Amino acid sequence: ASFRAADLRDPEAAADLVGATAERFGRLDVLVNNAGGSPDADAATVSPRFVEKVVALNLLAPFYTAQAANLVMREQPDGGCVINIGSVSAHDPQPGTAAYAAAKAGLLGLTRALALEWAPRVRVNHITAGLIRTENATALYGDDGGAAVADIVPMGRLAEPDDVARACLWLACDLSSYVSGADLAVHGGGEIPARQVIRRTRSPFSSP
Repeated sequence: ASFRAADLRDPEAAADLVGATAERFGRLDVLVNNAGGSPDADAATVSPRFVEKVVALNLLAPFYTAQAANLVMREQPDGGCVINIGSVSAHDPQPGTAAYAAAKAGLLGLTRALALEWAPRVRVNHITAGLIRTENATALYGDDGGAAVADIVPMGRLAEPDDVARACLWLACDLSSYVSGADLAVHGGGEIPARQVIRRTRSPFSSP
């Protein structure tokens, strides 16, 4: 393994990262665009700078990095593949995620557009990820590490990072050689939207 720090929101930094990787290993087979995220923010009061930063990280950075990767992959006899890690927010936004949801919806659209333009040499796919148990789970989901939050997932648990990694391995290998432009759901059956959770907690006789 080789590690290199880079701000992928900068097109030149993204290109340098891809170039250094191809030079280090002699080729580039797979790009997984996994950098992303955003704190919750009120869409009515959020600053333009916040919105720009969220969109840059979750949409522009994957675009810049994929562009650079394609330049390498398209020259290889067996091409390569790009995997974009998205979010359930692209399909069903939650309160406080307007900028993030918009960027992730854009990432899904970008995936489908690039799959059309770069086929057949480079495959481009998307993973819709749900709630993931990570090192930041306590801060995001509470002191129980997400145990209570898991109740809103049909599978009854948060995803482990390995669940997403295995999906990436499948999309990267020859078993999925005819899969491009796909949106693979890795969300345990989907999350129950927060607005529905709120409704369920109310008495059937309470006012709306």
